[in-house]
Amino acid sequence: MTARRVNVVYKAIGKPLTIMGAARDLFFLSAMLGAVVFNLFNSFLGGLVLFLIMLLAARYATQKDPQIIRILLNSGRFKRQYDPMKFTDEKVVYRA
Repeated sequence: MTARRVNVVYKAIGKPLTIMGAARDLFFLSAMLGAVVFNLFNSFLGGLVLFLIMLLAARYATQKDPQIIRILLNSGRFKRQYDPMKFTDEKVVYRA
């Protein structure tokens, strides 16, 4: 009988990479949107406020489900398993 192999796994491997508590892609999205508002409207305060609001939303999304962006982007590729609008009433036959 062979000996059991033990693999050491660190907790940090399973954690998402974050910046200021938000996933990296969501953080950069909020930073870019803040910069766009700053450039378009020439308002530093508007860009900063939008960045902070988006950062708080990104932190909330990262805490709830770190993979939510990947799930949302991939959801359009797959067929629905259940569509409640296509309900067909099935006849149930009882046999004695």
